[in-house]
Amino acid sequence: METTLSILISIIVVYLIIQTVYLVKIKRHYHRLVDSSGKENLTEILDAILNRLTENKSHFEDIDIKIANLAKLSRSHIRKVGILRFNPFADTGGDQSFILSLLDETDSGVVLTSLHNRNNTRWYAKNVINGKGQQFDLTNEELKAIKLARSNKENKIEKT
Repeated sequence: METTLSILISIIVVYLIIQTVYLVKIKRHYHRLVDSSGKENLTEILDAILNRLTENKSHFEDIDIKIANLAKLSRSHIRKVGILRFNPFADTGGDQSFILSLLDETDSGVVLTSLHNRNNTRWYAKNVINGKGQQFDLTNEELKAIKLARSNKENKIEKT
């Protein structure tokens, strides 16, 4: 009987020690929380946390709106670039002439054509809307440059 009582008392003492350690940790954490927040009790601390959460939520909503606006604006930025080198004249050697297509997400932008021969170089620019020439018809080479820009993720230079 005496050993059973001593075992029971030992278990109770160990339990109380564990509970005391746990209580000290919680109390230390509570005091650290109160000291760092400048509030006097847990209710004020929780109210301050909720207020900050509400502020953060409104900031995140503002950020989401700004990101959506930036995504909308970025659709008109140059995203697709294609350059096609070619020889338009039979009497000259080499692929000195080229076409540069600069397109946005909707395949609109500009096509710049440089025709080089022995005497001079001529430049032409054509507006492109949805992959088609706006005021002027596009040549086969210009259409190839647009196709290249659409499909070319690494924007390599192609030769015909």
